[in-house]
Amino acid sequence: MYMSVTSPAIKFFINLGKTHSILTNRFDRGLGGLGFNEFLILYYISQADDQKISRIELAKKIGMTASGVTRLLLPMEKVHVIKSGPVEDDARVRFVMMTAAGKEKLSEALERLEVFAEDVIPAGKIKEIEQVSSLLVDIGGKALMV
Repeated sequence: MYMSVTSPAIKFFINLGKTHSILTNRFDRGLGGLGFNEFLILYYISQADDQKISRIELAKKIGMTASGVTRLLLPMEKVHVIKSGPVEDDARVRFVMMTAAGKEKLSEALERLEVFAEDVIPAGKIKEIEQVSSLLVDIGGKALMV
């Protein structure tokens, strides 16, 4: 059996992966019918210029493939949380935007996430959260992060 001392960097990535799985599962159960990835889609649309974003740009922001994002968007469009249409300059490219129902879902999800954050993040740890968030941006690349 192979045994070695695990470096702090390896432990960080293991703990990051475990934490991501645990939090995503809790988010998915507590966002009122939205999964965490669907929340991210609505969030990034809300942050985009004119609240419109191409599927390709959305995929980059979420860190998924374009086809993976398309698979998430189809059921969201079917329940009228988002809508899509051609980009004016290039009919081959499609943009995505939120409907009124999508804006309401995002608002509800943000409220639930605030409550969730208060429950999960220990009191007085905001400074540490900001430092870890900054580290994650450095690791993941600023172009893909919030």
